[in-house]
Amino acid sequence: MTNWVGRPAAETAAAVREKRATPREVVAEHLARIERLDGRIGAFRRVRAEAALAEADEVAARADLAELPLAGVPVAVKDNLAVRGESTRVGTTATPDTPAAADHVTVARLRAAGAVVVGLTNVPELCVFGTTEGVLGTARNPWDPARTAGGSSGGSAAAVAAGMVPIALGNDGMGSLRIPAANCGLVTLKPGHGVIPAGIGDGDWFGMSENGPLATTVEDTRLMFSVLAGAEVVPASEPGPLKIALSLRSPLAGAAISRPYAAAARTAAGVLMKAGHQVRRADPPYPMSLGMTALAHWTAGTAVDAAGLDPRLLARRTRVHAALGRRFVRTVRTGESRERLRRRLEPFFAEYDVLLTPALARRSPRAAPWHERGWLRNVLANSAYSPLTPPWNLTGWPAMSVPCGTLPSGAPCAVQLVGRPGTETLLLGLAAQLERRSPWPRTAPLDEPGRKTPLS
Repeated sequence: MTNWVGRPAAETAAAVREKRATPREVVAEHLARIERLDGRIGAFRRVRAEAALAEADEVAARADLAELPLAGVPVAVKDNLAVRGESTRVGTTATPDTPAAADHVTVARLRAAGAVVVGLTNVPELCVFGTTEGVLGTARNPWDPARTAGGSSGGSAAAVAAGMVPIALGNDGMGSLRIPAANCGLVTLKPGHGVIPAGIGDGDWFGMSENGPLATTVEDTRLMFSVLAGAEVVPASEPGPLKIALSLRSPLAGAAISRPYAAAARTAAGVLMKAGHQVRRADPPYPMSLGMTALAHWTAGTAVDAAGLDPRLLARRTRVHAALGRRFVRTVRTGESRERLRRRLEPFFAEYDVLLTPALARRSPRAAPWHERGWLRNVLANSAYSPLTPPWNLTGWPAMSVPCGTLPSGAPCAVQLVGRPGTETLLLGLAAQLERRSPWPRTAPLDEPGRKTPLS
């Protein structure tokens, strides 16, 4: 029997469309891997083994099987998006354990494209923090299980990096796709505002949260992004030449970029220069107030999501975060600070086509019970390692995380690509150039010694 674990989603879907594989055998192989590995990784809150196999059989019986872009592809869904028949817990027991009556629109689009939902993935409580742990589970980085997978889409990223699924659905309100993707060696694209339907929590964190794909290749990212956006996205095979700004400066005062991440950005800059692009060192004019603006929006989003939940069932760090955020909700709702930030940064992006930065400032914190630790300790840890992602949620502009290089531990390193509104296709094209010229290992080496799988 052919082993479909570790193969890209595009390859798997093509095999199912051509009837070289059945959806059931593809899904069954991935379910077996989940059963074998997830006890070590903690990617899933809920695995839908029987339901997924039944759905696989339904896909096989579809009259349009030969036309499905994700035919038979197993997918994991972040546990803050509704999956029909399953509860949506958002990482907390404060939410009702009630099955959803209908799929979230993004889940519905994936299923319409032939994907099979194998489970819901772990998140930090209310998807607040950049580490994924709590009473419902802890997601570890498959490349370095002593470290957190990141957050808040940590379980989805861990599932893909461990080869449990080829693609996963997550979302990003302050970096929640890009942070775990960077930790786990994955490709992700946070789209610009309105490109993919949001509908996350109560108000999408004031329009800052966006749904997006997690994958091991740029092509799988493009394919899943096309399905989620409801439109075919075909990146230019060789975009450019472009003017690219390389910035190694943290947007948040006091956060320093570590040597491995600075080196990764320089390496990516060199690769893109050889591809014909003009790369110059240039820092966006981040305002000194950016840290306060980010904190106000971050906490206010939590305050809105926590409203109506029993505070006694929330961790102390979440309660404090929400209490602080209640002071900012009215001001944040006006959108004035975000508009000022956009106006300040627009001239920079009129001069440069793309901004290239490190994806993170340093490696992720250890996998630990961060939900039992104090609020300030969590905020400082998050801000120190992931200061580069929040500006692009505040502006609502597209941003990617792309693997580049390795950390001293052997875990992946990564860079961030940022563009003006409407440049998702351009960013995908640049990421494809990086992938062709500086390929990365696709899946963490979790298999037993001697086991042969196509994981790199």
